[in-house]
Amino acid sequence: MDNIIIIGIAGGTGSGKTTLTQRIQEEFDKDVVILSHDYYYKANKHLTFSERMNLNYDHPNAFDTDLLIEHLQMLKQWKSIKHPVYSFVEHTRLDQTIEVKPTKVIVIEGILIFESQELCDLMDIKVFVDADADVRIIRRLLRDVKERGRSIDSVISQYLNTVKPMHEQFVDPSKKRADIIIPEGGFNSVALSMMLERIRNFINS
Repeated sequence: MDNIIIIGIAGGTGSGKTTLTQRIQEEFDKDVVILSHDYYYKANKHLTFSERMNLNYDHPNAFDTDLLIEHLQMLKQWKSIKHPVYSFVEHTRLDQTIEVKPTKVIVIEGILIFESQELCDLMDIKVFVDADADVRIIRRLLRDVKERGRSIDSVISQYLNTVKPMHEQFVDPSKKRADIIIPEGGFNSVALSMMLERIRNFINS
């Protein structure tokens, strides 16, 4: 439907894409639906906790992207969805789901959303948030220790073993599919104001 716009916001871990997404949410509140790719991590309930801890969560195969695509198609048809709830402490999905009703503006954010061509084809605007690697690792370290109960050693080990190589293999190359590249995401006030104005014009049209 032409009366719904889908905006994809991608970028490496700690790049500022979540901040950009939050600023859009704060500005437009109920006029915008935010869907994070992180909601769609596979449950892997057949694995033990220690096995789940050792999975590569920065590889495209870690996500149930097909379900996200299905949900976006439903929202475009003005149908409600129930997206999964993922626990980063237990490394699996919880039993609950969250109902989301369609709105005129849908924002999807995640490190690997531009890796899937089928997912990209559903997006009207594709934004890639760029930031220096040292800034990204510091932000990820603070987030994972403070919000996800991780140890500093485990965060650094994961970064070196999976996050960095997966960024180089999948995330950074997906930048070529972006329509817009924004340095520093939500911290870039000029780019942010342009994004907000574009969305405001669409909502009011």
